[in-house]
Amino acid sequence: MQKRNTQQRRRGIIETLNERGEVAVDELSKVFSTSEVTIRKDLAELENNGLLLRRFGGAVLLPKDASELSSEKLSSRKLAISKLAATLIQDHNRIIIDGGSTTSALLPHLPKKLGLVVMTNSLQVANTLLEGENEPQVLMTGGTWDAQSHSFQGQMAENMLRAYNFDQAFLGAAGLDIERGSTTFNELTSLSRTMAEVSKQVIVMAESEKLERKIPNVELPWSQISILVTDDGLDEDAKQKIEKRGVTVMCATCIC
Repeated sequence: MQKRNTQQRRRGIIETLNERGEVAVDELSKVFSTSEVTIRKDLAELENNGLLLRRFGGAVLLPKDASELSSEKLSSRKLAISKLAATLIQDHNRIIIDGGSTTSALLPHLPKKLGLVVMTNSLQVANTLLEGENEPQVLMTGGTWDAQSHSFQGQMAENMLRAYNFDQAFLGAAGLDIERGSTTFNELTSLSRTMAEVSKQVIVMAESEKLERKIPNVELPWSQISILVTDDGLDEDAKQKIEKRGVTVMCATCIC
């Protein structure tokens, strides 16, 4: 019964969002007679399924171009980005892999690399690495579990990162802002910034369509990003503006 109620509530959230264009957590809590914590979990799950975009205090419809992209097309973009990003990893590198679907797409390429040390704040990333062949040395950040990002965050995780030095950090992004850098709905940005601080090279992996997303929180300013690996949907004007910020832009060819 609980599962059915959850599914009905989430369908109702999508219907309300389609009618209004945006929804607020406090209003949804009253409409569906449930806690704001439950509504936030609903919005997180719906965002993970590509049905909406969360913003502070609620959610909005996906940009038109993004909503028209099929999951197969998005997957092709992420696979192309991950394949290109993997070429940056050398044998015996010490790397950080942040939690997220785009960064996780790196994992199938890692068995080809020798002697890697991989730090992650994602249980999914750690488990996948340990189940594969030629497994690298895997380190976990530990810390406080964050249900919104499905990863460990907090001071303990930051302290663990600062105990090491890394060659590269691979991070995803909920959005990209040409003027500001990578953006996120999650207000917990300090761990990403710590990952950048302890790494010689910071690689952000993100689809070009994420430039369409208007997201309030800056995760990493361009000054902290070494390389943006994206797809060939990025227009030349945007590419040049990002490169003027001192960032190397690599565009993967996507056969979509």
